[in-house]
Amino acid sequence: MSIWVTLVVNLILTVAGYTWYLRSVPKPDPQLPNDPPFVSILVPAHNEGIVIVKTVLSLLSFDYPHDRYEVIVINDNSSDNSAELLKSLQAEFGSERLKVINTDKVTGGKGKSNALNIGLKQAKGSIISIYDADNTPEHGALRILVAQLLEDDRLAAVIGKFRTRNKNATLLTRFINIETLSFQWMAQAGRQQLFHLCTIPGTNYVIRRSVIEKVGGWDDKALAEDTEISFRIYQMGYRIRFQPRAVTWEQEPQTLDVWFHQRTRWVEGNIYVIVKNTKLLFQKKGRPIRFDLLYFLTIYFLLMTSLLLSDSVFVLSVAGIVHSNLQGFSNSLWVFAILMFVISTFVTITTEPGELTFNNLLLILLMYVVYSQMWLAVAAYGMVGYIREQVFHKQAKWYKTKRYQ
Repeated sequence: MSIWVTLVVNLILTVAGYTWYLRSVPKPDPQLPNDPPFVSILVPAHNEGIVIVKTVLSLLSFDYPHDRYEVIVINDNSSDNSAELLKSLQAEFGSERLKVINTDKVTGGKGKSNALNIGLKQAKGSIISIYDADNTPEHGALRILVAQLLEDDRLAAVIGKFRTRNKNATLLTRFINIETLSFQWMAQAGRQQLFHLCTIPGTNYVIRRSVIEKVGGWDDKALAEDTEISFRIYQMGYRIRFQPRAVTWEQEPQTLDVWFHQRTRWVEGNIYVIVKNTKLLFQKKGRPIRFDLLYFLTIYFLLMTSLLLSDSVFVLSVAGIVHSNLQGFSNSLWVFAILMFVISTFVTITTEPGELTFNNLLLILLMYVVYSQMWLAVAAYGMVGYIREQVFHKQAKWYKTKRYQ
């Protein structure tokens, strides 16, 4: 039953997100005021020498007025050539436009949240923007995000869209590209349309400094600092908005081991957020995030258990080893579940130029059989990792995702 409920909910979110997209396409870009606010862009970076130069050059090339924003790179306890590369860039562009904070193993190396909190202390802007070190945002991304934020005082943050820069590198990156597009229209646009909910991603967003200070900064214990701060923002009565015209391109894992390591960290981080906030399900102040809490609880606990049981029974049934009369394990219903997954996912990529291809349709079908099952292993391993960290009281630290030239 939990599998069907999740599939139906995801299908409803997809339809809602798609209809929201159709209504939002004709709208013009939001406009900046004549005197735009000063923005501080924070870039947490740990051993990012391979990609940091391209990222910084991209950030310094925004069409936002150059005297109204600064880029702050928190070079966090890096052991590669990041410091030398950033020093050269700083000499070229000046320390007013590009600030570099070099931490050591005493002050840094404790995770992304800690790095962001360090950067915030030296930021001048009334609006804070966050970009990961592998990002190359499009020219107008910052302008669009800030302009959208200023249109509504109830907004604490505005998030943009992210695309896969290396989508054609491997079969895995093709899967990730489709997953990324589907997530944004299902989990962001759909939730925004139905529940006025969005979750801050780790990159390509702007947030009011006053809100960050009210919530006490980023949680140093949170691996999923983006989800964690989103929950606190909603409890304060603010909203978060998805603005798909603000686009950034990011690198994704090209090999299974790197993908598994990254996704496991995401799972551990989200489980931490779920456990931290579960009590709010039964409290009035938890009403704004109740849907997300139930959704995450279903995904990471009930759905994972159900899928493992369902897959096992299906394989054993096809092999003739066991027989089940339970309707949920019917082979025809299992095929129908695949069709629901394929159709809802394919609908989401029709919104993206160049993605509406027969090859992608075949990839989506393969994703259900292969990629979705890989997520089961990630979820199980991540849960074990979370329990292990709680038992041994491990502190959050950098989990480095491999970068590529």
